[in-house]
Amino acid sequence: MKRNPLPSPRKRATNFSARPTIKDIAERCGVHPSTVSRALSPAMRHLVADDVAQRVQRIANALGYRLNTAAQGLRTGRSGLIGVLAPDIADPGFPPILSGIAEQLEAAGYATIVVDVGANGSQQELIDRLIARGVDGLVLATVGLRDGIVKHCLDAALPVVLVNRVDAGARLPSAASDDETGMRLAVDHLVGLGHRRIAHVAGPANVSTGARRRAGFEASAKQLGLTADGIMVETAAAYTREAGRAAALRLLDRKARPSAVVAANDLLALGVYDALAARGLKCPQDISVVGHNDMPFVDMVSPPLTTVRIAQCQMGEAAARLLLDRIASPAAKREHVVLAPSLIVRGSTSGPAQR
Repeated sequence: MKRNPLPSPRKRATNFSARPTIKDIAERCGVHPSTVSRALSPAMRHLVADDVAQRVQRIANALGYRLNTAAQGLRTGRSGLIGVLAPDIADPGFPPILSGIAEQLEAAGYATIVVDVGANGSQQELIDRLIARGVDGLVLATVGLRDGIVKHCLDAALPVVLVNRVDAGARLPSAASDDETGMRLAVDHLVGLGHRRIAHVAGPANVSTGARRRAGFEASAKQLGLTADGIMVETAAAYTREAGRAAALRLLDRKARPSAVVAANDLLALGVYDALAARGLKCPQDISVVGHNDMPFVDMVSPPLTTVRIAQCQMGEAAARLLLDRIASPAAKREHVVLAPSLIVRGSTSGPAQR
């Protein structure tokens, strides 16, 4: 019996074209592939004439070209990724800092990976995971004053910068606000209104903002003539509204309560608002309140919060620039950028109540 041969498989027509390459773009533009590579790299675009770079980008878009970052990383030894550690991503004060960081890094061709450390996260574990992913550098907003993670980062020989934090030994570059000056502005404002009994709800002492703002408050209060009895401090367990409420209640339960409270940040100040409400007191009629940071929406609470404004976006930008400098020159001198704060007077402060 004669078998019929199996029919030969038909060739299927393909409806897609091959992924465009740098060589394809170079041929369409009439330039060398290296010129295309530079034109499409944010970090090297300045090396190409503007009209050429625009033409390359236009043709790349028309062809549907997408940069292969994995292949680029193999060529350059860099991933184009930067890790950013946030202390609490839900804190309204952090997004403006992150915005400044991301904008500067994106302009230089980098993408950011934001990691929320939170209350129970392990900095070292998260940093090691980012290093394992090949990040080119780190921006840390989570470091304590005397934090072992600083040595861990130095031993890893990875470019690292601190933002809104400093370490006690100034071993890492940093961008932060002038915390002492910020406290001076707040205390001077209250003394000018006639307050002589001023309290401070301090941040955690193991964090630079907590320690430096407390030191600035105490120094300013003494310099402005407040007596020892007129200077009161309670330390909050964390930079949260709940911790601010607990610390403020301890102040209000003292035999001689303050006529004004300066909080180490705005979340703590909102906690002070809660404590006043719990004790049947009004702000500012009974007690004035000053915050710190000028995070979004504190102008919309009742009463609108008088606060020390820190340059959050500019702080993020400065941190990103410091990191880019470290990536370009790892042995460069450690810089510490200090940004000037300003006082924003709103409805939460007035003269002391007559008792």
